[in-house]
Amino acid sequence: MDKITFLEFEQVMSCDLKKITEPIEIWFCVDDCIVYQDSWLGKMTDRDTKNDVYWFGLVPDGSQAYDYDSFEAFANAKIFYGNKSLKELWGSISIVSLCGGMVEETLPHYLAL
Repeated sequence: MDKITFLEFEQVMSCDLKKITEPIEIWFCVDDCIVYQDSWLGKMTDRDTKNDVYWFGLVPDGSQAYDYDSFEAFANAKIFYGNKSLKELWGSISIVSLCGGMVEETLPHYLAL
């Protein structure tokens, strides 16, 4: 598992999906938290509207799945523990994989876009 800065995360999530032609998917966990050990987040294009959608799948059973129309709303939504946002917890977020690859291999590609 790896740590990246919030700025690097913002850069990845700001990538134009038309240029990379695939959704962004990040497998992550919250350090020292039993609930959020197999969590996902990402960015995709809505098939109908063609707009970007930022999403979370925080627990495997799908009961904590959320979609947002903007990065700002996504990063600041108080969905963790019912009162914490991704931005607030960022120092405790460990990345397991970035778009199916190892972070140290895939991150430079996304930061160069």
